[in-house]
Amino acid sequence: MPRFISPLALALIGTILFGDGAHIHAKAWLAQVLLERAFDRSVASGEAVKPWSWADTWPIARIEVRRIGASAIVLAGTSGQALAFGPGHIDQTVEAGERGIAVYAAHRDTHFRFLRDVAIGDVIEITRADGKHFRYRADASSVVRFDASGIDPATPNYELVLTTCWPFDAVTSGPERYILHATLIGTGS
Repeated sequence: MPRFISPLALALIGTILFGDGAHIHAKAWLAQVLLERAFDRSVASGEAVKPWSWADTWPIARIEVRRIGASAIVLAGTSGQALAFGPGHIDQTVEAGERGIAVYAAHRDTHFRFLRDVAIGDVIEITRADGKHFRYRADASSVVRFDASGIDPATPNYELVLTTCWPFDAVTSGPERYILHATLIGTGS
């Protein structure tokens, strides 16, 4: 009897662990579907629309890198709640398309997983919730300590930074961050 229970117990434990790992990716996918709907309603109405009634954040922009087929909805703020569902806009930075640096941050294993595939020269498109559209060109990347980003919020230029934890394939958090820098190259559709 114990020989029969052991394989069943191992199979059950394996199923639970697999389900737990798949849960985070399923939640990220479902959240992006709900965020897409809220973002589209925000653009159409001109007002911030929460993706679900109890949300403490709302969509403010869409990031697209068409060359690699990547897209994500950016949320207001970078609280732990917001980052669980999508990239967040760091409050102390300007909105995309404004003079200065707009900074978006997200987790490396979900919403900014695509950053590993973005190449220097790629076009990053940002559509804000007010319907305005901006195109940036990725022009530099670096790995820095979390407390030494080198980002100058007082820059006179129009810039975008996408940031996430480094290295991309780590299983635990660490002090390093990957920074992808881009410069505005155009506006409109």
